[in-house]
Amino acid sequence: MRNLSIYLTLLGVMIIWGLNVSAIKILVESFPTILIQAVRVFMAGIVVFIALGVMKKLRKPNKKEYVYIVFGGLLNVTAHHLFLGLGLSNTSAVNGGLILGMGPLLTALMAILFIGTRLTMVRSIGFISGGIGIAFIVLGGGEGLSGISLGDLYVFLSILAQAASFILISMAAKTMDPRLLTGYMLIFGSVVLIMVGSVLEPEGIINGLMNATLVQWLILLGSAVFATALGHMVYNHAVGKVGPAETSIFLNLNTFFSLLGAALFLGEKVTSFHLYGLIFIIIGVLFGSGALEEIQLRRRSAKNVA
Repeated sequence: MRNLSIYLTLLGVMIIWGLNVSAIKILVESFPTILIQAVRVFMAGIVVFIALGVMKKLRKPNKKEYVYIVFGGLLNVTAHHLFLGLGLSNTSAVNGGLILGMGPLLTALMAILFIGTRLTMVRSIGFISGGIGIAFIVLGGGEGLSGISLGDLYVFLSILAQAASFILISMAAKTMDPRLLTGYMLIFGSVVLIMVGSVLEPEGIINGLMNATLVQWLILLGSAVFATALGHMVYNHAVGKVGPAETSIFLNLNTFFSLLGAALFLGEKVTSFHLYGLIFIIIGVLFGSGALEEIQLRRRSAKNVA
């Protein structure tokens, strides 16, 4: 019960993140892909530092924490948002959202490899089920292997980088408030992203933003403030409190809401293959992230108490 408020807050974050997939899809189709991601994330970093200043949580990192900031920023911000932007500009929001649903499985796998989480038969079944779900998504269009788009691969690399960063965040949380770590990572990662975008997209973004419509500005601000700034502050705080694998369970809801957003706001078609993929991903998340084992353990404990 003590984590109930965290779980309810995470539910709200998943709603915002799910709908944010459609928002990013709109932005990357309207502006230079990498640079609009960099601007969006940099704005989010500023918002995080303002919030932390009000909360009086600002402080200078120590030498070890700088390592977490650099590598966390490169993974959680630069790589994640770079590949996410490139991916969504080359695939549908439906496909992108479903592939992002692999986040819990990848995070659990990283936890097994790097922080000693135990690999069980149940979790192995989860990994297999998640892989089947992704196969339905990227191969279900009737085109076989040729149906896999480069955008799908980019989105997968995006969530892989983010999953790895959650392990770093859980390690850094022993000495540093994850919300403060979030602010530093957003600023550092977005600056690197701006440098990458300046080379790959020399046309720049200033003129595009000057000519942006009110709706585009609202989407940009909403995505930066609510999804990236506040969303990542809350999520990374939860990672530090209840663990990366346990928190990642909620990313499955991100998948559901991204499907809903793509259908409502972008008019994208949700096919039976997408639904089959979603079912296998849900099974994979429940088994692979350890959620099913935790439920069984609590039931046994309740019976023993009774």
